[in-house]
Amino acid sequence: MLLAIDAGNTNVVFAVHDGEEWRGRWRIATRADRTSDEYAVFLVTLLAQHGLRPSDITGCAIGTVVPAALYNLRRLAREWFGCEPLVARAGSVEWGFEILVDRPKEVGADRLLNALAAHHHYTAPLIVIDFGTATTFDVVGEGGAYVGGIIAPGINLSIEALHRAAARLPRIGIGRPQSVIGRDTVPAMQSGIFWGYVGLVEGLVARIRAEHGGPLKVIATGGLAPLFAEGTTVIQHTDPDITLEGLRLLAARNPPPIFHKTTLPDSLKNENE
Repeated sequence: MLLAIDAGNTNVVFAVHDGEEWRGRWRIATRADRTSDEYAVFLVTLLAQHGLRPSDITGCAIGTVVPAALYNLRRLAREWFGCEPLVARAGSVEWGFEILVDRPKEVGADRLLNALAAHHHYTAPLIVIDFGTATTFDVVGEGGAYVGGIIAPGINLSIEALHRAAARLPRIGIGRPQSVIGRDTVPAMQSGIFWGYVGLVEGLVARIRAEHGGPLKVIATGGLAPLFAEGTTVIQHTDPDITLEGLRLLAARNPPPIFHKTTLPDSLKNENE
């Protein structure tokens, strides 16, 4: 079974795929100083609740935009699951498509993973919108080539900035307001965030399509994707698992890294031998 680890700026998502389907998905807040043992206490307990053991894991793939978290995630894979993880990075793995940007190694792993999975499941050309800590738009051209994109402030970042910068504005939750014109402070803020981001999505998609010179499908992912998909006809599909799917597809494309069992604790050596 494959352990896929998607480490974002806000959460680390762990998921297990058995070759046919995802057996479970779990998330924990991202903290660069979280140790491999802390991850293991969280993850091994949840695996057991799904009838899985550490020895069931035969491979691991990691995608992270938080470089400081990679060391302990690697240790987690090595010490607790007995495998060397495949790390999703431009230039170090076979992606199966061209990365047509000025500095390929600077493109976030999540954006390339989204492009890989979106082309596999929906066929390019297309745009992937990821409603994460940042709101990103990634363009996948004919044949699956990654041709670039847009990075905008994330929705929760915008909400927090409003609250922090304006003394009288409260911290609000995100939701679809009943009307565009707010008749109080909170509804007015909710309208600005919700319809403002709908306008951002529609405007940028229109400009990308005009510059691209042809139609592009629009796929949305991230926790807030379903909410914003309800507010516009521009988004054609929502897919919460697209980054995890990218990790699964990348692991299938690349040989597993070589792991030396001599680095394992004795207890795990015995279990895996």
